[in-house]
Amino acid sequence: MPQIIEHIDAIARKKQRDVLYLEFSPEPNEDDMWGDDNGCYSFKDDTIRQKILEDLTKMGVSWSSCGEFADENYMAGYCGQIYLDVPFDKELPLYQKLEQYLEHPDGTMRFDNVRFYVLPLEMAMKNAHHDEPDFWEKWAEDF
Repeated sequence: MPQIIEHIDAIARKKQRDVLYLEFSPEPNEDDMWGDDNGCYSFKDDTIRQKILEDLTKMGVSWSSCGEFADENYMAGYCGQIYLDVPFDKELPLYQKLEQYLEHPDGTMRFDNVRFYVLPLEMAMKNAHHDEPDFWEKWAEDF
């Protein structure tokens, strides 16, 4: 059975809080990773991404695949993004551990091909109408 991947903004609305997520891209000078069938880089072949997923699991950080912020003007394929089930709370020890793993003390990323984001609930609520029954099915009929 195929896995249903939710948009990150839908996850924020379900959780009713700001949410954290990671996006991955090809490593610098590795253009050969572009060209996956879905129009993004071959995240399945990204060894850094795989190591991060393994390390997150070892740290006790729950994660799941997620889609980018939903946009009614286009539908993008899945490009390896992951939702991190850790509240955005700088006082929370698990958040501190996660931040130290992903970022240098000056806030720059430890991994060149990784972006660490927080999506505020306020921004996610701009798409609350997407949660109406059959919204995406109706949208697809007119796409």
